[in-house]
Amino acid sequence: MQDGNATDVRGKRFFLVGIGGSGMMPLAMILAGRGALVAGSDRGLDQGRVPAKFDALRDLGIELFAQDGSGIVSAEQIVVASAAVEETVADMVAAARVGCARMTRAELNAALFNASSLGIGVAGTSGKSTVTGMIATILHRTGRDPTIMNGAVMKDFASADRPFASALVGAGDAYASEVDESDGSIALYRPTIAVLNNVSLDHKALDELNRLFGDFIAHARHAVINADNADAAALAMALPTARVTRFSVEGAGDLVARDVHEEPFAVSFTLHHAGGTLPVALKVPGRHNVSNALAALGAVQAAGVPLEDAVAALAQFTGLRRRFDLVGAAAGVSVIDDFGHNPDKIAATLDTLHAFPGRLLVLFQPHGFGPLKVMRTELVAMFARALAADDLLVMPDPVYHGGTTSREVTSADIVRDVTLSGRQALHMPDRAAAAAHLVAEARAGDRIVVMGARDDTLSLLAAEMVDMLRQRD
Repeated sequence: MQDGNATDVRGKRFFLVGIGGSGMMPLAMILAGRGALVAGSDRGLDQGRVPAKFDALRDLGIELFAQDGSGIVSAEQIVVASAAVEETVADMVAAARVGCARMTRAELNAALFNASSLGIGVAGTSGKSTVTGMIATILHRTGRDPTIMNGAVMKDFASADRPFASALVGAGDAYASEVDESDGSIALYRPTIAVLNNVSLDHKALDELNRLFGDFIAHARHAVINADNADAAALAMALPTARVTRFSVEGAGDLVARDVHEEPFAVSFTLHHAGGTLPVALKVPGRHNVSNALAALGAVQAAGVPLEDAVAALAQFTGLRRRFDLVGAAAGVSVIDDFGHNPDKIAATLDTLHAFPGRLLVLFQPHGFGPLKVMRTELVAMFARALAADDLLVMPDPVYHGGTTSREVTSADIVRDVTLSGRQALHMPDRAAAAAHLVAEARAGDRIVVMGARDDTLSLLAAEMVDMLRQRD
């Protein structure tokens, strides 16, 4: 399937290995919405994790199979897998035996994206999903009928009969997608409009990240760049001024937020732009979301949406699931579910919470042993700064769904280093025990934060903790 006919998927047969993943599930929704015949498998399905997610896929007419090779039966099937799926997985062995065409998840999404006439690519180490969700709400509410590929559930489009709304399938020109630098696949995308939120350490060294992000924005007709991030601002310098929109929170740029007023679960500011000023009110909290809002406004402005219309639409944005998501409260304790998993994301959430009174009890489940090794020094330095003296960090072992991995750095190593820095931290290998400990420790006025990535069951854990608090009370 080449770029030229990438949008012509009607009637084609696709089999997605790992179909329940945060990047694969919206792609399955888009393919099914465009008339493709979609099937798939997932280790989480076999293990009985988050059955509601797989029920939602079946409701779209998607056939699901055990990840044992049984669903791959014809050379007409295009087998799509993420980079994390190893060649020894039974489905991949079956695909090779049957002679199926193969694509990575990123190759397929990039083909669909590049074939659109208005590709809006959202890049950066942090904030991609939120900015993509904001763009989705603005384009939808201003009648642009976009196609959206997001790595998180967009609350604005979720409903009882569509609980996992991480994609939209529209008839308009725009195809907005977050693009991933962690596996280098960002290099596949040719955006009309490129957003670069920030550049910071996560999966790769900074010099490699700067090269990937620099190439990405260079391909775009117009780039929207965070002037507050030193690396992103430096990359913007390589582009002609007319091709760049710079945004800043209380700094200098084309779109600048001033007079920021924070509330526990909201934030407002005054937008300064070439045409004057506009009041902006968001239903999501934190200065990081002010920056995300500026990125989204810059992108839709470049796509032709008047700023006044964009601001009005953005006021209706209610956020994403697992992004500072208030799950519930009991016994005077709030429980928040958050995707934070790298130093910048975690710090943004902790800083937002520390703008208001109350102790923080943090359960942080790392998203893998590899990232712990890469981010060890930065994670420890962040926790040493962002945790208050009476806060408590509890870390279970990293999420592990199978496959080969090196365990050179563990949760115990991070906890030891954080404790040596003078902050309170515990390593409790079992996640259920860690959650029970925090519930037992919590007192009225505390905020419990469940953090981590690549594990949908963290949301279920957060909900269970609310129930545990109610029972305790």
